Amino acid sequence: MKPLLTLRGAAFGYAGRPLLQSVNLEVRAGELLGIIGPNGGGKTTLIRGILGLIPPLAGGIERPERDLGYVPQRESLDPIFPLSVQEVVQMGAYGRLSGLRLLAHAEKELARAQLTRVGLADRSHEPFSRLSGGQRQRVLIARALMSTPRLLVLDEPTSGVDHEAERRVLELLQSLCEAQGMAVLLVSHHLALLHHAVREVLLVDGGKVERGPSHAMIERLETCQHG
Repeated sequence: MKPLLTLRGAAFGYAGRPLLQSVNLEVRAGELLGIIGPNGGGKTTLIRGILGLIPPLAGGIERPERDLGYVPQRESLDPIFPLSVQEVVQMGAYGRLSGLRLLAHAEKELARAQLTRVGLADRSHEPFSRLSGGQRQRVLIARALMSTPRLLVLDEPTSGVDHEAERRVLELLQSLCEAQGMAVLLVSHHLALLHHAVREVLLVDGGKVERGPSHAMIERLETCQHG
């Protein structure tokens, strides 16, 4: 089966200066991969390149044009603008709409289905701002799922949440991979969490991206950080 994401000798950077070079990577359906690395090591640059926010400076990249979902590190929805949980999820459909067309019934039903998928159907009419950190993250995942992605990229989705919320988010991501055949790329600085949650990680450091077993890559990063 053809990979969902392929990078061949790719380089990414800014103003013509590469921060990452010679990146070779294949991501297939059903894979859950962690992304780790030191601060400033290039994780954000890699994600921006995968999402198509910056073009490759060299090499090539093949990725789904439409079947790509993204959950950013922080959500900046203004609490004084009272959006309900359902309305936040429905925002994920706007990219498919032409002009100012209103949401169709089918799209609203899809939003309700995605909330059921993340276990928050009973909170659909509540203000998004009143949810806990872990619940907000699950709502944002539901929003990303509105585009029915085959590849989902998440940037620190468990940052600032408690252990129970962390566990529920990870169980949801594992379910998306195992039951739905989705590929998931998960950026996280919670190394102990990744050690138990994923089999393989991408270590982004020194301008390079290396893929390997989670325990080996995490051990390498910890050695560098404490060396």
